[in-house]
Amino acid sequence: MDERSNLLDLEAGPPAAKQERADAARNRVRVLDAAARLFAANGPGGVSMQDIAKAAGVGKGTLYRRYPDIASIAVALLDDHERALQEKMLRGAPPLGPGAPPAERLAAFYEAMVELLDRHTHLVLGMETGRSRFATGAYGFWRAHISTLLAEAQVADREATVDLLLAPLAPEVFQFQRDRLGLDVQQITRALTAMGRSVIACAQTG
Repeated sequence: MDERSNLLDLEAGPPAAKQERADAARNRVRVLDAAARLFAANGPGGVSMQDIAKAAGVGKGTLYRRYPDIASIAVALLDDHERALQEKMLRGAPPLGPGAPPAERLAAFYEAMVELLDRHTHLVLGMETGRSRFATGAYGFWRAHISTLLAEAQVADREATVDLLLAPLAPEVFQFQRDRLGLDVQQITRALTAMGRSVIACAQTG
């Protein structure tokens, strides 16, 4: 199975619009940087569009022309973070990138995802919880990646297994483990890694 062709199709998304003007690009960066700082301090629910416009040094009209609401800004920020991770999975060094055995790549994926969740819980909780999680392009990307690794490891019933391996990465599960149970990211990562390795080891030993 060709991982690059499967995942690149998901990564590509819709055709690109016309090239962004330099001033528009600068405003976009200023808005997203300001929003990232405010969201980290207050969460998306504690920030207004006026707060972001003021922190970014742009007019409200400029802000609203690109982003109609807070949710659209949060989506843009989260998309940037997820695409950076996807790029490492497609073209980065192993074991997260191509070239390592499936069990090692799955372990690296879990480590990277836990780090993303830990850093950006406030964004992910607002965008990718419940049924909405399965409708995102990111979930499709993660699913295609894990499915490819399971195929390489010759895991049976991988269509059912792939979602079971992704289920513990639901942001509400991560938040419960970290904030309510007091588990640290190392403990969560070790548990996920052990689970993934066990699934692949069982398949390979018959």
